[in-house]
Amino acid sequence: MASDAPILELRDITVKFGDETVYRDMSFSVREGEFLCILGPSGCGKSTSLRLIGDLLDVQEGTVLVEGLPPREAWHKLAYVFQSPRLAPWRTALANVTLGMELRFDRTGKAEREATAKRYLSLVGLAADMHKYPGMLSGGERQRVSIARALAVNPDIILMDEPFSALDLNTRRRLRSELISIWRETGKTIVFVTHDIDEALTLADRILLLSNKPTRVLEVMSLDEERPRALDTAPTLRARRDQLVAMFEELERNAPEENTQGKELAS
Repeated sequence: MASDAPILELRDITVKFGDETVYRDMSFSVREGEFLCILGPSGCGKSTSLRLIGDLLDVQEGTVLVEGLPPREAWHKLAYVFQSPRLAPWRTALANVTLGMELRFDRTGKAEREATAKRYLSLVGLAADMHKYPGMLSGGERQRVSIARALAVNPDIILMDEPFSALDLNTRRRLRSELISIWRETGKTIVFVTHDIDEALTLADRILLLSNKPTRVLEVMSLDEERPRALDTAPTLRARRDQLVAMFEELERNAPEENTQGKELAS
């Protein structure tokens, strides 16, 4: 599904929080239409990459390009899905999805926004629940609303920061499958941060494994296996899982003492 054209580029990035160097000469690119997972140990700075791409964090050294533009000029090409759905509790699912469009597009009419919101709520399986308030929805349903909200602003790139980590195992598995279907249907580029090896192996076209701080790309793993993927029965996927588990164990053995403030900012 992905083309060879880079839609995102991070070149020789250095990021520091106080006296702590989080990234040192970090470089990677993302192809248009790719599903990229960023995997790494806790506190290594996985989410920092999304903040750089989304212009939520400044770069001390290096270059970040979003479709050839600096992040501050490319914000309209991006949408976020966070670990928490971040829904307004006083607005229905439908109204939460239209909220993103209201904030971004000042010239679209209410009827057009609602038609778009209904289309994407249907895509994520909430056609029958769009008039419910967040308190009436399950955790997985609330996260579906946040995905619909991201899609509704028609971004080229969706940045997802551990969006399923707070959910139970069965819900995570179901939403992973649904996310792959949505990605295939929409053709969006997805950059997905996770600390879960199985999640990355289930979802990704490529996995970037990050090192301990000062962080760099330790391994790039391309995955050609057809989806849905059976991690427990496919020999190649079992071997990749074993490789990643061994690398994580090595990272944990060599992890430096964490600066608490830096870890909270960089995670």
